[in-house]
Amino acid sequence: MLLTRRQFISTTAILGASAPFGLPADAAEKSMPFVLIGDWGRNGHDNQRDVAKQMGKTAQAINSAFTVSVGDNFYEDGVTGLDDPQFQTSFETIYTAASLQSPWKLILGNHDYRGNVQAQLDYSKTSPRWRMPARYYTETLTLPDGALAAFYYLDTSPFIKKYYGSKVRVEGQDTQAQLDWLDSQLAASSAHWNIVIGHHPIYTALDNSDGAVHDQPDLVARLNPILTRHQVPVYICGHDHTLQAVKMDNVSHIVTGAGSQTYTPGAAIRGGFASGAHGFMAARLSGSRFDYSLIDMHGTALYTQSIVRV
Repeated sequence: MLLTRRQFISTTAILGASAPFGLPADAAEKSMPFVLIGDWGRNGHDNQRDVAKQMGKTAQAINSAFTVSVGDNFYEDGVTGLDDPQFQTSFETIYTAASLQSPWKLILGNHDYRGNVQAQLDYSKTSPRWRMPARYYTETLTLPDGALAAFYYLDTSPFIKKYYGSKVRVEGQDTQAQLDWLDSQLAASSAHWNIVIGHHPIYTALDNSDGAVHDQPDLVARLNPILTRHQVPVYICGHDHTLQAVKMDNVSHIVTGAGSQTYTPGAAIRGGFASGAHGFMAARLSGSRFDYSLIDMHGTALYTQSIVRV
């Protein structure tokens, strides 16, 4: 049975926590841990290697089951083909920790669309941990406590109007078909959790006073109504090279786009959180709660929050 919006509450967020989650041992054993990263592939440069090292340590500490990449896997122009050296220099030789050898569930970002998208799809047949079965896809997992969690991995670049006619070659993608797919999948879902993952933010904790576009009006107009109609509790993304969290329309929007190059954002608005620290996200999911931390490359949990199902 789908959960109503009233069945989710967000607990008070903790800033500057020394370690992620802080759950008692019995709660941790009944949850599924994983890590998430975005905007990373720079041949180890721009602190990519430092973030990777700490993500490996955190993944080991929480016994991470898998890694999610929210896109922009390779800068600046994606990859040229299956023989592109960046598969090695930006991925295989960077994320070397044993804790990061579990499956990576990946999506495409706008920089990936500047290169050979099909090569990234085909790399799933070459690398034992690279999982990108399609431009958008879904997966339902059984959590340790028996609850079901459905993850919806989107392809958001084709929704952004400014990319058409640019180096970001999104032409030919049927965005309405993708929306119809998501709408029907969410309508039919019997999972305890429906978590949607895309590359671009819908809403962020930043305004546009710096001249940059942080909120994405194309997604506000077309994707957000589906999330709110189906009472999706969590939307996770990257693209904005920061760590952020904000709640809008009863959806928790989390940005983990700090896998390599970042910038110093302005003050957070809407009661949210924003940091330009290099880092990633760690999460634990059970049938009753979704706990996550935004962690910098030194291992400090800058922001920790729980979304509790009641």
